[in-house]
Amino acid sequence: MWSECLRIIEQIVEPQPFKTWFTPVRPVSLVDSTLTVEVPSDFFREYLESAYLDVIKMTMKRVLGAGARLVYMLRPVQNQPAMNVPGQDVVTPTNKPVQFSAYMPSGITNPFVIPGVHKLKIDPRLNPIYNFDNLIQGECNKMGITAGVNISAAPGKTPFNPLFIFGGPGLGKTHLAQAIGISIKQKFPDQVVLYVTGNEFKTQYMDAVAVHNKLTDFLGYYMKMDVLIVDDIQDLMGQGCQNAFFNVFNCLHQNGKQLVFTSDRAPVDLQNFEERLLSRFKWGLSVQLTYPDFQTRLQMLRSRAFREGVSVPDEVLEYLASNIRTNFRELEGALISLIAYSTVHPGKNQIELARQIIEKVVGEEKKDISIDKVQKTVCEYFNITRDDILSKSRKRQIVQARQIAMYLSRNLISNCSLSTIGAEIGGKDHATVLHACTTVADLMSTDKTFRKYVSDIEQIISPARH
Repeated sequence: MWSECLRIIEQIVEPQPFKTWFTPVRPVSLVDSTLTVEVPSDFFREYLESAYLDVIKMTMKRVLGAGARLVYMLRPVQNQPAMNVPGQDVVTPTNKPVQFSAYMPSGITNPFVIPGVHKLKIDPRLNPIYNFDNLIQGECNKMGITAGVNISAAPGKTPFNPLFIFGGPGLGKTHLAQAIGISIKQKFPDQVVLYVTGNEFKTQYMDAVAVHNKLTDFLGYYMKMDVLIVDDIQDLMGQGCQNAFFNVFNCLHQNGKQLVFTSDRAPVDLQNFEERLLSRFKWGLSVQLTYPDFQTRLQMLRSRAFREGVSVPDEVLEYLASNIRTNFRELEGALISLIAYSTVHPGKNQIELARQIIEKVVGEEKKDISIDKVQKTVCEYFNITRDDILSKSRKRQIVQARQIAMYLSRNLISNCSLSTIGAEIGGKDHATVLHACTTVADLMSTDKTFRKYVSDIEQIISPARH
């Protein structure tokens, strides 16, 4: 039956793609109208379905009839047993219906779904892949994971309430926050858990204000949560929105409900936030996720390769881990690219492929960047001296150069505090550096010439980012 399917598909698909994507597929069994085939990896399966789903459906229906069904089996990794897809023990978390009395029955009270007359079915909005089992622990996130495990064992009853997770992009903040929610749902199925981004909360608040008398329903909805996870809380802008969130925070915290927040910066560095809200962010535990070390990066690559159902030589994984040092997201992107290239070019040396990926996709290995290097580059670009930038001069060119140096130092240098930047650029305090970063960001969004200045200097300092 599979041979007949291949005969038909070969007449539709070009010879090279057919050889690459269909020849490696092996038939395993046929039960009634269900055909099971073995594929090299989960990535291989995903590509087949994304690129050739219509062709496969049409062919299966033609050969096996209207009830045709295709099941994939992933080829075993070394001595590991085969995995069936979807045969993984992953369950998408769900919440029990919640009793909710709307103040205006005709309106929509749930920001995500339309409620019934008396009950709300609230989607936790948790991705089952983001669990603790798939989260690699290292020194970079050990404290966060430990706190998360403790919280999931007793939500709302630990000193870690709220838990404030902060760090740069790609370091696993969203993964950790969702893993806490998933673990809580596994241990306490009756707990009502909700994951939402700061921007979504803000948008829902604006919609609630725009509809007459819906703000009360909006607040009442969020106050029904047992666990509230807010991702990228730095996007929670606007006095009215922050005031609404302040009331939700107080209600949940006073009633022993668990709060988990993520942000790209520490509470002290959050801009345009009410002081009373910032003080509440500091009530519990603030945890910073830092850049992963080599062993953590290597373990993450091994874990992801296993999940994809592929075998990658250790020397190749070690090469990737040695050359990509910034975050987990870049590591995963490089690995997926390597799998894709290896599938299309099966005979090519994988180390050579990895080298090409790092050069073209991720960028060349980043050289160490220091505040001194940033200052020197800025001074050379604007043709001023280092003494000028460290002085108290208020000349426009000097002030802008100084502010750009502060902005780039914060964005290009790993684990560099605002206080450190200020101390090395004219002895400024952390508030001055924060103001400089805000000013540069605002000017970049409105002034094309200024944006080009910053982009040019950044490219000189770190060509790999471009």
